Amino acid sequence: MNSDSRLERANDNAAAFWLAQARVHGWRSRVRPGLTAVRCARTPDDAHRILVTRPYAEPGTVEKELADLLSAWSTMHFTVEDPYGGLDLSRFGATRMPEMPVMVREPGPVEGATTALPAVYGAHGGGSLTVDEVLDGDGFALVEHAIVEGFPLPARRPWVRGEALPEQLLGEPGWRAWLGRVDGAVAGTCLTYDDGRATGVYWVATLPDRRGRGVAKAVLRTALAHAHPDRPATLVATTLGEPLYRKLGFVEQARTRWWSRTSAEG
Repeated sequence: MNSDSRLERANDNAAAFWLAQARVHGWRSRVRPGLTAVRCARTPDDAHRILVTRPYAEPGTVEKELADLLSAWSTMHFTVEDPYGGLDLSRFGATRMPEMPVMVREPGPVEGATTALPAVYGAHGGGSLTVDEVLDGDGFALVEHAIVEGFPLPARRPWVRGEALPEQLLGEPGWRAWLGRVDGAVAGTCLTYDDGRATGVYWVATLPDRRGRGVAKAVLRTALAHAHPDRPATLVATTLGEPLYRKLGFVEQARTRWWSRTSAEG
């Protein structure tokens, strides 16, 4: 595989995205060629995040390294992202989740996006849909709340300001937040993270009572047009979001296999 493949850019961006959170939260992390791990430890419900970033010849070698890491960190809950699909973590008590596409959009203009901020769009069903970049703590709290409720993040309910996404993240280089409103009321959001080689899109969320009004499309258009459109954009798509991402020019690079353990059993 090309050492500068689009898949590897997506993997590296996701790893950097989690490492930025680790710096702000004060979480432990471990990085070695091909593997990045973050020990999310703010609440008991947090799952440690482990990302495989390069192909491996022997799955058993990676599984042994994971076993050592989980033991050293006394890990109960974890999520492992394996875009190469060769690991079997069932012996760790983990459940294999449905595969999801890792997608990349090549640099270029974003059809339908506006060059000014806030961007103004018409919402389905009437009303004014606007999208702007969030630059302060109060705005970032609205983004955090929309992600907790709209993505959603059940372990973060009831929402507590700054618990999932401290506003200090806005000071991390490359970290940007985007907020959509319908008639002034918060409707949806997403985060982008630029690592100098690609811009990752994360936690695209629309509040339940605002769905079906073009919010996610408008938020994404704006983020893609303003967050380094000269670089490839990367994301991992849910089943719900994949059709929209394809319409916006994202192309599947691989299908990633996630393993999750949410109890100490196994």
